[in-house]
Amino acid sequence: MKIIHHFHPALLTLLLSVFSMPAMAQGAYPTKPIRVIVPFAAGSTTDIIARAISDKMSQSMGQTVLIENRAGASGTVGQAAVASAPADGYTVLVHSSSHTVSPSTFKKLSFDTSNDFAGVTPIASTPNVLVMSPTKGFKTVGDLVKFAKANPGKLNYASAGQGSATHLNAEKFKMAAGFFAVHIPFNGSAGAVNELLAGRMDYYFSPVAPVLAMIKEGRLSALAVGSQQRATALPDVPTTVEAGVKGSEFNFWIGMMTPAKTPRDIVNKLNAEVIKALNTPEVKERFARLGADAWTMRPEQFDDYIKAEIKTNADLVKAARLEVQ
Repeated sequence: MKIIHHFHPALLTLLLSVFSMPAMAQGAYPTKPIRVIVPFAAGSTTDIIARAISDKMSQSMGQTVLIENRAGASGTVGQAAVASAPADGYTVLVHSSSHTVSPSTFKKLSFDTSNDFAGVTPIASTPNVLVMSPTKGFKTVGDLVKFAKANPGKLNYASAGQGSATHLNAEKFKMAAGFFAVHIPFNGSAGAVNELLAGRMDYYFSPVAPVLAMIKEGRLSALAVGSQQRATALPDVPTTVEAGVKGSEFNFWIGMMTPAKTPRDIVNKLNAEVIKALNTPEVKERFARLGADAWTMRPEQFDDYIKAEIKTNADLVKAARLEVQ
């Protein structure tokens, strides 16, 4: 005997919509171009790395991934743009470890670094390298420290901006070494490197990428790297700790964040796409040329890491008695 079920049309419509929701949600993102806000100028290390992964993400996700440079105020202009953007996965931030410095170096921000962003994943660890013009005559970190101690305030050092990661790295180094030098901030890495080449700056803790070719050409001398481990691209250059300055290590990273309320499935999708991009031969080759090492975490791990580093950098800013803007 055939049993025929009769459904009210409205109930049938409701049932169909409920059962189709997961299918519709799955794969629905992205349906339009994604903006990647980079809070530094084009050509910076953060910008280069953002472009390297964005190209691959665009191919994999079937949508345009656009880089938008929003430089200014040590990265806080770009941070503010993302913090206030819709939390829909179509505006993301690719920033450096300066992201965790700004809460301590600015009196007032339009956003809360701890609570207004959701971590997607770190992308790369890119050690800072202590560089100077060969004309300065310093062959080792020991030579530099000895001269600086004997001549307080005679040396100056560049940074990519007040409160930037390059500034914090230099501050940690000179505090650990026990000398005083004059800080000269620039708006980005390019100006700092140009003044270094001209001999008007004595030293600079630069990300490896902008200076790697100049080191290999002999236009700049590399005395040490600020990271805990030697840089893959500069295996013969010691760390500052190996060079005798204990407690001077500083981790410089680049990572991706979204507005805090971005749906977790979208955050996880972005995490998977970044990891997929990092595993492509093209990105691996690009990173090798940049002196960058791929580095990833789960989103929740990255959130915890960022919160811990905000506190660490706050302690460093206080100890160094840095001016708060």
